[in-house]
Amino acid sequence: MTKADIIEGVYEKVGFSKKESAEIVELVFDTFKETLERGDKIKISGFGNFQVRQKKARVGRNPQTGREIEISARRVLTFRPSAVLKAALNGEQIPENHSELDAAEDAAADAAEAAGLDPEDLDEELEEVEEYKASASGMKAKAE
Repeated sequence: MTKADIIEGVYEKVGFSKKESAEIVELVFDTFKETLERGDKIKISGFGNFQVRQKKARVGRNPQTGREIEISARRVLTFRPSAVLKAALNGEQIPENHSELDAAEDAAADAAEAAGLDPEDLDEELEEVEEYKASASGMKAKAE
């Protein structure tokens, strides 16, 4: 999907002129950009959070030569999908308490970050735990 597709969608669904639709979409993207440049988080309920994170300098490897290289410190943009978006992507029923789930996920991510942990790493760990639980319950059902 491109910005032009989004403008076209606003034009078709809302009924603004193409020029007005383009101005609205540009305004939204400009607001997002300015917010992120300041280092502020963007939280969109039912969709997810955009946040700028600081990455430390580290040593990496050139995959072609295997030679060590210095990777400089930098800011990166991250996106954390909400529980609602995750459920929709996986064809699951959207929980009625989705606002509470989104708030709980945000709080957990904020706590992890305050503790110096990367919330993305926690997501991967939680997914592994869920996969383990699912496979363990499947094995238990087969054993019975």
